[in-house]
Amino acid sequence: MTAEAAPPGPATPAVQPTRSPRSPRGLRRLLHNAWQRVRRPSLMRRLMFAQIAVMTLLWSIAVVLLLGSAMTDDLSTLDASQRSMLVVARNLTDQPARQQESLRAMDLALRNALGNGNDATLSPSVIVWQNGKRIYHSDGVPPGIANTRPDIGETVQADGKTWRARTIESPSGKTHVTLVTPGGMQLWLTFQTRGYYILPLVISVPFLLFPAWLSIRLALRPWRRVAREIASRGPHDLAPVSEQPRHDELLPLVHNFNALMERLRASIAREQSFIADAAHELRTPIAAMRVNVEALQSLLTERIPTERQHELFARVLSSNARAERLVGQLLRLMRSNAHAAAAHPLRLDDLLQERLAALSALAHVREVELELVSDEPVAIAADRDSLLSMIDNLIDNATKYSPVGSVVSVGVRRDDGMAVVTVADQGPGIMPALRERVFDRFFRDPDQTQTGSGLGLAIVRAVVEAHGGSIVLGDTGLGPGLLVTVRLPLTPPA
Repeated sequence: MTAEAAPPGPATPAVQPTRSPRSPRGLRRLLHNAWQRVRRPSLMRRLMFAQIAVMTLLWSIAVVLLLGSAMTDDLSTLDASQRSMLVVARNLTDQPARQQESLRAMDLALRNALGNGNDATLSPSVIVWQNGKRIYHSDGVPPGIANTRPDIGETVQADGKTWRARTIESPSGKTHVTLVTPGGMQLWLTFQTRGYYILPLVISVPFLLFPAWLSIRLALRPWRRVAREIASRGPHDLAPVSEQPRHDELLPLVHNFNALMERLRASIAREQSFIADAAHELRTPIAAMRVNVEALQSLLTERIPTERQHELFARVLSSNARAERLVGQLLRLMRSNAHAAAAHPLRLDDLLQERLAALSALAHVREVELELVSDEPVAIAADRDSLLSMIDNLIDNATKYSPVGSVVSVGVRRDDGMAVVTVADQGPGIMPALRERVFDRFFRDPDQTQTGSGLGLAIVRAVVEAHGGSIVLGDTGLGPGLLVTVRLPLTPPA
């Protein structure tokens, strides 16, 4: 075991030329990402569309009510204006010029006040008769409109259109003033063709979107606080949510989530307790089995057993050793998951040197060389037993899968406030698609021919996460092999 320079890390990939966002491919990618964001369901967008839909519905109801009133209006609300025009027409009979001028002024005032200027399809119009002759009529209104009964609003047809009309007459019956308004269908068609229905919606939507977005965002602040707290949790943090909202919509969600965490925590505790108890109970019969088999083998040795008996005894002892290892790993896994690591100051480089010395005999049997690369002391605060389990599993895996005559390089260094432990072997490695799955309990690479339980890396990850670190599997960059990188927090300075 020698101290050497740190092994070269993964080869630095060639720098690829970056594509300008303005290139055709970059623009297509931006458009694709924007379209994916638009397609992604959003509660905020859903609420905003709901507000716009409600506003459209209210506006539609108002338009329908307006059309309904236009179809049934008896025009009595304009009785004062109509009678004023009747008085003007009757009193200025001997002054036709002034009569026309006055009627025109009153007609325009009525249209501007209650309609759309000179547009007869959206404004009230008048027709004045005197002594059987039509002396005045508004622009755009059919002159042939006439009522069958005075002082009563009626629906009449003229020029293929529907109108509402009401006629009053002077006491002498010589002067008649007919007030005309567009009918309901004509009013609706005018609204549609000229955009009077859709235009207010188009204008108001931009002014509604920002207030709607702001109001919804402010209203969802308690929801975001709960979401942030849940997102900050680690994989083993099953504590209840500390945020306790007072809102009726959010409170049941938080209560149900806390109840789920409580059931999950109890289920995991029962599972760990069962596995730990079962593994503990299995240790005694497995150890007794091994003792009995070894005693039986020693007795048969005196009688010169056959080669077949030697082979059978070797298989029984090998299976017994695998069972003992599996039970031990189960116990370590349950302990690492059930209890938080007790932190004590220790030298990680000294611990690695100690374990490499202890495991060198096993590596020698497998004809694999171990080397430690350490240039400086690395101090951390950790649980010693947990780290021993982590180191032993990493080195055992590396030597097991390494070919005969290869080297397993173990390195330790400091990097940006973290202690970095690397274990590099020259074995077949692990496919990138399986590098996350191998941390699952009892999962093994289907292509591996070596025996194992599938618990080693699960134990390593449990120990690393319990100490607030991280573990990454990668390539050595020097051919076949696996590079395991573990990062653990350094001891903070005093």
